[in-house]
Amino acid sequence: MAGGFCTISTTAIADGTRGALTRWMLEPAPGVYVGTLTKRVREHLWSGLQQAIDDQGGWAVLIHGSDGEQGYRVLTYGEGSRTPREIDGLTLIGWPKAEGPEDEEEGPSHPGP
Repeated sequence: MAGGFCTISTTAIADGTRGALTRWMLEPAPGVYVGTLTKRVREHLWSGLQQAIDDQGGWAVLIHGSDGEQGYRVLTYGEGSRTPREIDGLTLIGWPKAEGPEDEEEGPSHPGP
């Protein structure tokens, strides 16, 4: 049975977890893993990665082929700054809201004499 191409990107995970991922996938850049995996192996790795993040912290995103409109699926786990959001059947990436000064009332920005 042929597998599907997938990518996992991680942030702040333990070295042991990184080693476990490299048993099945290549790590072309730190924290980035690519490979062709069966669904069973992909789900096993993702489950193990989720458990490691629960125990030790970190964040991960998994992107793999899918039958959906876009042809891929995006999953994230852990405390990350970006979140996949499904809107009308498409997955978009949500960014955290920028923090800035509240809207000020109209008028002079400094007190007058």
